[in-house]
Amino acid sequence: MDLKVISVLSIILVAGLSILAEGKTLPTRCQCKVAPRERKDCGHPGMSAVECRKAGCCFDASVSGLPRCFAPKAKKVRKVCPNNPDSRRNCGFPGITAKECERKGCCFRAYPAGVPWCFYHRVVEQ
Repeated sequence: MDLKVISVLSIILVAGLSILAEGKTLPTRCQCKVAPRERKDCGHPGMSAVECRKAGCCFDASVSGLPRCFAPKAKKVRKVCPNNPDSRRNCGFPGITAKECERKGCCFRAYPAGVPWCFYHRVVEQ
């Protein structure tokens, strides 16, 4: 590998690890898809990409005259019942009814045999 590529990858790795060490979460790509005119400044003039991301913000220097470091969109999540029976996490007890399971706020599917029929939702980002 080229020395420049290794250097850039090292910087990205160090930045990522330092953010994790501070307990900040990086915004996702979806959260950073903000129209340039809708960007809310999240930094200070001259802030580097590493500093910006360390603050939990998005960075994009492709549009001049607008904030390069900007606040991410709020995360949109929804609950779904997992389709894969092997990924089910038990939420009930043997003999639980669909009504009892749903009252607990869980998913219920009485098939296949050998896996939980009452199981927790999975949270997915939209």
